[in-house]
Amino acid sequence: MTLSSSSPQARGVPSGAQVRPVEVDAAGLRLSGLLALPPGPPRAVIVALHGAGMRAGYFHGAADPAASLLTLAASRGYAALALDRPGYGLSAATVPDGLELAEQASHVRQALTGYHGRDPIGAGFVIVGHSLGGKVALAVAAGWSGEAALLGVDVSGISDRWAVDRELRGEVNGRRTRSLSWGPLRLYPPGTFQHALRLAAPVPPREAAEIPEWPRRYPEVAREVRVPVRFTFAEHERWWRCDPATVEAMTAWLAAPVVRTEHLAGAGHNISLGYAARDYHLGVLAFADECLARSNSDTT
Repeated sequence: MTLSSSSPQARGVPSGAQVRPVEVDAAGLRLSGLLALPPGPPRAVIVALHGAGMRAGYFHGAADPAASLLTLAASRGYAALALDRPGYGLSAATVPDGLELAEQASHVRQALTGYHGRDPIGAGFVIVGHSLGGKVALAVAAGWSGEAALLGVDVSGISDRWAVDRELRGEVNGRRTRSLSWGPLRLYPPGTFQHALRLAAPVPPREAAEIPEWPRRYPEVAREVRVPVRFTFAEHERWWRCDPATVEAMTAWLAAPVVRTEHLAGAGHNISLGYAARDYHLGVLAFADECLARSNSDTT
């Protein structure tokens, strides 16, 4: 079954881009996801990893098709693969308790190795991660090896210092934490929350148990990330601190050759579902272009 993303051109929706469900093998664990392909050979592959309690469709917001990262990337010559992380989607039946961060990262690397063996990837992969998916994206980069090139990592919805009290840090499935993930409701187009209900999934227990430990784990992960990194912080981010001192300290841990940081006005934690999503996704693709140009210059 193929899901069409077409919409009136007045909305700025890329024409001709289609999104279809896919399954990818990750070392014996089948991961579901969504894939959009460009008309010709891809320049590279954008790999998108959702946050806690969401699904791959987070990056293909139905409330505003013009904001879909997948169709936008395909219109710019990239293949775009959004995965349901281990413990979500198809793999939830196999690992109902989910997997810890290192295990998730290992399976995602295996999934991308399998994709590389089957489909063209152009110059390599750029991994995009939101919130807990951003942690997985950084962990994938920290352990990267193999034939395929990892060009860069683009992360939103995390830092390494909590902005909430200790009692809320592990309550990812609780009603009290929902407003933290969304921020002001005016930031989202009509229909967003009905769409989000179809994306929502329980956070697997093993994943949830690890969440409070991220500030302690971050430095050991960051020290092993050796590709360009971009962080985007939403104006109304409520889970994580993103003041200048925090951002400067956290980026200092990275071994990355290039580090970019952005602050996005008019956005809440769930950036890719809000009115600011298109601007954010254009920024993702501009960073991917930069990573691609850097890779090309390194090989000439």
